[in-house]
Amino acid sequence: MTDITAVGEILIDLTQTGASPAGVPLFAANPGGAPANVAVAASRLGASTAFVGKVGDDGFGSYLRQVLSENSVNCAGLCAGQAFTTMAVVSVDASGERSFRFVRGADSALSPQDVPEALIRTSKILHFGSVSLTAQPARRSTLAAAQAARQAGRLVSYDPNYRPALWNDEAEAVKWMRTPVPLVDIIKLSEEELPLLTGASSLEAGSGFLEEQGVSLVLVTLGSAGSFCRWRGRSFTVPGVPVRVADTNGAGDTFLGAVLSRLCLHGEQPFQGLEQEELKDILSFANRAAALTCSRSGAIPAMPTLEETLHFA
Repeated sequence: MTDITAVGEILIDLTQTGASPAGVPLFAANPGGAPANVAVAASRLGASTAFVGKVGDDGFGSYLRQVLSENSVNCAGLCAGQAFTTMAVVSVDASGERSFRFVRGADSALSPQDVPEALIRTSKILHFGSVSLTAQPARRSTLAAAQAARQAGRLVSYDPNYRPALWNDEAEAVKWMRTPVPLVDIIKLSEEELPLLTGASSLEAGSGFLEEQGVSLVLVTLGSAGSFCRWRGRSFTVPGVPVRVADTNGAGDTFLGAVLSRLCLHGEQPFQGLEQEELKDILSFANRAAALTCSRSGAIPAMPTLEETLHFA
């Protein structure tokens, strides 16, 4: 049985790395895509992971498949299509914060026939994000995978990763980002995304709303302040780990990959016997992993190993 299967986009992050002597911005072609990032992060932290998605039949697509394989991610569900591999142009400001522009390609062409249902039904956790909901047929394929996992009694993890450039307007984004919530057991979102999904700006009210919708574990990343958690009607915050920030790209995905990897240590039913004190330890571990990612450039290239994370304080 696979611990975690992630469904969604894998792409090339053209990430700004500096400027030439003439002042021209320089970019590195880093592997990325939030669900792929989660799969790699969890794999580096000890979980068995798989990825389902679509790339182009081109050099970038071959490179991304190689990256997954090198990180021990099962990429049997990664298929190649006629469209080119999707790219995200990631500009980074002086504080390490990012802005995105997308050149959309193969990721949105994922069809229901491309999704291996047997893998979905035999994974402890299915993970997906909202970028897959921005276009058809990827939207239909992703929702079907979540439904199949739910029907098989597996946990469903969701990251409503809001990228305004991929939606016609905020109303459309809110509609589709909220659509999967009834299927979801675990949700990870930022403070900025919480009001979009819940209409509430406070952590308590927003997380309470999601719990009422059936989400068992609500996680909100707080940047350098750490992370917030709601579990079984109770909430708490775990402080972050201070680091010199090089690049925040991939930090949230590392955090979630870390959480999911530790949950999978519980066996086939990751929530069984899970108590608040253990969750605090899991979030502390995840905060450390995310901090390590922030201290380096890139997304996947910056993600830490299990040994690094365990010994980082």
